[in-house]
Amino acid sequence: MNDNMLDIELLRNRAALYRMLATLYFKPLSSEQIEALASSDFSSLATEENSPFAEAYADLGGALRLRHTGTKEQLAADYTGAFYGIRTHKGRTAQPFESLFRTGGKAELMGEARSEVYRELKRQKLKVPDGIDLPEDHLSFIFEYLGLLCDQAATLLQSGNHAEGEAILETQRDFFVAHVDSWINSFIAQGRLMVETRFYRGVLKLTEAFVAEEKELLENGGER
Repeated sequence: MNDNMLDIELLRNRAALYRMLATLYFKPLSSEQIEALASSDFSSLATEENSPFAEAYADLGGALRLRHTGTKEQLAADYTGAFYGIRTHKGRTAQPFESLFRTGGKAELMGEARSEVYRELKRQKLKVPDGIDLPEDHLSFIFEYLGLLCDQAATLLQSGNHAEGEAILETQRDFFVAHVDSWINSFIAQGRLMVETRFYRGVLKLTEAFVAEEKELLENGGER
């Protein structure tokens, strides 16, 4: 397999993980989504030597392996408590909105971060689907967009259009720095104070490990 094909495969894998995280943060999981995740091979992923994702996958796999008839409700209660802002710590919530965390000062919903993401999505002729009452700077939409950029870059590289592929990757790097790296660690730290289940602790660990790897990858120009 040549280097170009390796780059394409890496981009597809990154896109898949972005989409998975987008789904996990979007809303409480359905029974079908829980079963689909449970069928994933988290056990083998958790035992990969020196993998930064091992602990996260161990938590996800361990939690789902013990699922029962009340798991859907248990996870939904933890999700809504933590990420809908029902639980607080020192007056702060763990709602996954960039506007709440990026400033480092007073939390502000629908702040400048939301406007920036809105403008970027509009520039790409994208928008939050009708009927979804969430601002554009929700982490789910941010991850979904980054996954889309990975897929677009992979498609362009696969077709031999390297210049446009590199331009897409540059867009991704800039967006990641501005709208993920600028606040994600603060969100994860707050989230750890809010979540109560092993599953969502695993989600936060997976987010932290993936974002750290992604940051290093983007700083190195997309090369491992």
